[in-house]
Amino acid sequence: MKKLALASALLFAFSAHAQLHKNIDNVADYAVNTYQNAQVHTLTNLVAFPTVNKDSIPAPQNPDFINFKSVLKMKAAELGFDYQDLGYTVLIGMGKQTDKVTVVTHGDVQPANASKWKQNPFIIDTSEPGKLVGRGTEDDKGAIATALYAMKAIKDKGIELNNRIELMIYMAEESDWGPLTEFMKTYEQPKYAVTIDASYPVVVAEKGWSLISPTFNAISDQKAVYVSDLAGGAFKSQIPEDASLVLHNANESLIDSLKAKAKTLSDVEFNFEEQGKGLKISIKGMSAHSSEPESGVNAIAHLSELFKDVALENNSDGQLIKFVNQLIGLDLHGKQFGDIAYKHDFMGPMTVAPTVIERSGNKLTLAVNARRPVGKSEDVLKQQIETAVNQWQANNNVTLESIDTVIGNPMLLDNAPHAQKLLDIFKHFTGDEKADFVSIGGGTNAKLFDNAVSFGPSMPGKRYTGHSEHEFITLEQLELNLRMYTAMMIELGNM
Repeated sequence: MKKLALASALLFAFSAHAQLHKNIDNVADYAVNTYQNAQVHTLTNLVAFPTVNKDSIPAPQNPDFINFKSVLKMKAAELGFDYQDLGYTVLIGMGKQTDKVTVVTHGDVQPANASKWKQNPFIIDTSEPGKLVGRGTEDDKGAIATALYAMKAIKDKGIELNNRIELMIYMAEESDWGPLTEFMKTYEQPKYAVTIDASYPVVVAEKGWSLISPTFNAISDQKAVYVSDLAGGAFKSQIPEDASLVLHNANESLIDSLKAKAKTLSDVEFNFEEQGKGLKISIKGMSAHSSEPESGVNAIAHLSELFKDVALENNSDGQLIKFVNQLIGLDLHGKQFGDIAYKHDFMGPMTVAPTVIERSGNKLTLAVNARRPVGKSEDVLKQQIETAVNQWQANNNVTLESIDTVIGNPMLLDNAPHAQKLLDIFKHFTGDEKADFVSIGGGTNAKLFDNAVSFGPSMPGKRYTGHSEHEFITLEQLELNLRMYTAMMIELGNM
């Protein structure tokens, strides 16, 4: 998640510093001293359920989600909270007050390639000192566990709140916002909303999740140099760690030049292996959340770069490589993609990254994940994408079978009434007096609420590991999160 800070006084009309609750440190200390081990235990239980959404079965009917929700129901009862299972959404609440603070999380996770983990990614791995490694630890099950025990600490201490605290856990954030969008039509907007599915200090702007998906469908005559079996990536919101293809009809001179070029491409590992009548070329980069393409090394982009100056037959595989090289390359901001590149002073530049290749027979579909700031209209961006793609087709004598484009809406707030309070909490517990409001490349469910901001759990300046094949959260971070989420609930509960 790309974070950009700008002096809040220049852009945002938030309130001045306010006095924090007098017992804030005592309650935060109590939460950590009493429930740090409990939140680790609960996180371990939550990670054990592979809550990855499948096209074949809706989350409410999926046994993994049913079992996951049964643990949430049990924990709610154990901790003394009310519980509502509304299908795709679970609500866990503390208090009967009319006004409420909604803390927004999600229980679904991205897929995990088990071969890339030291052990089962759905079993917490503690082999790395101070870390809890597993799918969902940072995104977003760690935050769920922390929120539950922050609520419990407040309840234990008998602190009276003016507002109800309601933990919302959505079950399809990573794949389908439709059910939540429908749910929000009847859900009463809270007095304050905070998502805990992003970054600190306080997120007041999010780029819009967008997708450009060309489909290639062309057959090679297999007479000249061509490639086949092109593959890469795991899912649309992950910078791909792996990519591969099979090269055919290449002479020794070409192979030698490819091997020489491979050595010049930094941060990736190439492997060349004779396979039948072809040469299999594989590459390993580094996975990352696609909202932070600079945090990863894109295997699809680098494999394409290897063939930048190679004349390949125009089959589907060759066309896709040419598309990546000519319209994207190793650039992260769409500067080669016609006129689509732009940036915002606070939110930063749009990012553009090829993330996954899907094959159906001879057809190949490339997912290009873009994250766009405010500053350019949807219609203009769509037109610029269309113009660039049409020009590319004409220049290369290629006719795409189709191209699908999804343009997401960015969010930029300048008047969230609780943003300054959250920033004060972050400064108080970290000692970072220079902390300021930030923008991220990721998109959270905050967009569906009035004036919702995000508050953690990822620290500024540290690589976000959600969506990667080495996702983890540290014990130190869990402790800090517990302190700050306890403070957040007390402060917003009395605003």
